[in-house]
Amino acid sequence: MRNYSYGNFGAATNIDKLLCPSTVSNTSRRQFVKSLSVLGASAILPGTAGFMAQTASRVGSSKPTRIDVHHHLFSPTYMSLSDPAGHGNPRSVPALAHWTPARAVEEMDKAGIATAVLSIATGGIPAKQAGESRTLARDSNEYGAQMVRDYPGRFGLFASLPLLDQDASLREIEYGLDTLKADGIALTTNYGDKWPGDPAFVPVFEELNRRKAVVFVHPTTPTCCGNLIPGVPATWAEYDFDTTRAITSFLVNGAFTRFPNVRFIFTHSGGTIPVLARRIAELFPPELADRAPNGVESEVKKLYFDIANAANPSSLAALTKLVSTSQILFGTDFPFVRISTTVDGFRDFGFSAKDVQAINSGNAMRLFPRLKK
Repeated sequence: MRNYSYGNFGAATNIDKLLCPSTVSNTSRRQFVKSLSVLGASAILPGTAGFMAQTASRVGSSKPTRIDVHHHLFSPTYMSLSDPAGHGNPRSVPALAHWTPARAVEEMDKAGIATAVLSIATGGIPAKQAGESRTLARDSNEYGAQMVRDYPGRFGLFASLPLLDQDASLREIEYGLDTLKADGIALTTNYGDKWPGDPAFVPVFEELNRRKAVVFVHPTTPTCCGNLIPGVPATWAEYDFDTTRAITSFLVNGAFTRFPNVRFIFTHSGGTIPVLARRIAELFPPELADRAPNGVESEVKKLYFDIANAANPSSLAALTKLVSTSQILFGTDFPFVRISTTVDGFRDFGFSAKDVQAINSGNAMRLFPRLKK
């Protein structure tokens, strides 16, 4: 296992101004780097306005209690690669110039976050080179595990997989969950235009089902849709649509029914799925009924959704019409999104005190019992 020393890689910024890496987007390296260069002056750490406890008392006057299930990490190896996700060197991103694990803990403290569950940076594991994918997954997982050890109680870990390589993914599941003691597995919404419900990935999901694993699914951009509208980053809308594609992929292939022990977490208040779930249900082919025997909406209601960067009135209103509060988790998307973006929206939505406690930590503790300690 590698012995890491933490470098000075990254700081908080707003993802709405960031053309984030994806595994296979067609956006050119030059366009990506140019778009990021604009961020240098605007990349700021979260302000104090967002760091009010849900009960209206200021964070810091009481012990942090929130569990952030959507929190990114950046290993030195990831940052040093020339093109890990198809868009150029991550070091070219000025907004990531000051990220360190210690700074992450500082921002967590300000926001009342007791524990953050780490996952690899947006873009995930590259789909193109199998060898690089295996190496990067292992490197990221070991780096995250070191953060967990170095900051006891402050971090959890979702281990990444090179999903296109099923044998390597099975080995990484064993290593990540058994040796590194990861809390679950991190996947992306597509891998080279294969969505995760594809039959090609059945061996991995059979193993995850056997282990009753938690699987965190982060959006990225498929090759079809990286630059549909010139000048419009995929992060504005495409990520949310690809979350819906991934969920639909699971539905039409019967994966939610076939692997009932896997606990899935999807991001950003479900993207577009709260709006489209009923439409998908009504148009779902009768010949596929056995793949969602209790109906499409019944399958979707079993899923978990974090509220990272989607704690606004319209997103939360749609999500809470689709699933019960028991399926909603606190998440931030830090450092790509300022923590206050989620904290403030969550505070202002008007959840009951009981629901606030459940979303802040109670629901996550059911998924990750070790965090109760």
